[in-house]
Amino acid sequence: MSSKVVLITGTSSGIGLAAAVAAARAGFTTVATLRDPRRADALRKAAEQAGVELDIRPLDVTDAASVADCVAGILADHGRLDAVVNNAGAGHVGTLENESVDKVREVMEVNFFGVVQVAKAALPHLRATGGRLVTVTSVGGVIGQPFNEAYCAAKFAVEGFMESLAPVAASTGVSVSVVEPGAVASEFVANVGVDRETAVAGAGAYAPALGAYLERTQAMFASAAQTSAEAAETIIEALTAERPAFRLQTSPAARGFVAAKLADLDGTAVQALTSAWIA
Repeated sequence: MSSKVVLITGTSSGIGLAAAVAAARAGFTTVATLRDPRRADALRKAAEQAGVELDIRPLDVTDAASVADCVAGILADHGRLDAVVNNAGAGHVGTLENESVDKVREVMEVNFFGVVQVAKAALPHLRATGGRLVTVTSVGGVIGQPFNEAYCAAKFAVEGFMESLAPVAASTGVSVSVVEPGAVASEFVANVGVDRETAVAGAGAYAPALGAYLERTQAMFASAAQTSAEAAETIIEALTAERPAFRLQTSPAARGFVAAKLADLDGTAVQALTSAWIA
């Protein structure tokens, strides 16, 4: 296992940080990447506390040159690439009437096209090693959620892309999986940057619904969120299982949530569920 090399994106905090440390513990040579190297202090501290070594490198998934340089550097220094964990992404709260189409494109660029760009650069090298392509999506990639239109659209796109790619990649020996977290207690939510009072005040006709949604979401993350380390365990399963499933949820709550959608042929159950969040 010590010879296997994994590239993980978005490791400055949260699930990505926990996954990088867990992968190193599992014996992988772990290349932990982040857009801004100045934000690597928490990652270095976590690695030191865990007694593991990480190869920390800059990578902006929205920049083609950055992606190409990172993959080339890994091949030059380590000679191979056995796995990729696409974790980098950004949350977003908003609704169509109150935001620009450019903002929706920006969310897609980070959460969808960034994943595609990294996967494309990595695939030839994963074919060479019979490797694995693992992408962290979300239960929001299965169930559309109020005020998460752009974010869920991006995650739905990732799920559809990877579900379509999986059998094609498998024909060349590459395993493709998606990991679907539910609520995770990490900096991800804080990084969305929503001030409840300001957001509701500017929401116009949608103010009551947005207020109800934010109140419910904040309560859920405060009481029912799993830890980043717990979510990272599922990523390690996708990296190490003999035959990993295509779709893996990170908690019983996430499994139940996804199951509700997959059993809902006409959409009635999901609409009833999510409408209650903004009542």
